[in-house]
Amino acid sequence: MNIDKAKKRIAKQVAKGFKGYPMVSIAYFGLKPDFATQVRVQFIAEEGGEPQEQKLSSSTDVRNDETIQTVIVKILERTQAVSVMEVAGVASLSEAQ
Repeated sequence: MNIDKAKKRIAKQVAKGFKGYPMVSIAYFGLKPDFATQVRVQFIAEEGGEPQEQKLSSSTDVRNDETIQTVIVKILERTQAVSVMEVAGVASLSEAQ
């Protein structure tokens, strides 16, 4: 999938806001605030449910990595997430531990 198309599909889901469960949360992490080398995708099936988590990383910025963004779109499709939340910005990689 084209990187721009994948990013637009994710952004469209995020723009809808919280609509209930199942929910997917996306958070980016990196050593610098403008360069994300890791993304954490959490899936929560129901309120109070235990989150399932998948971490993806790259030596390049994961926000511009076509493969990783396509994987995130596939996760959204597979989980049939009603809500998609994205943490703004890039958090310190130490917070990802």
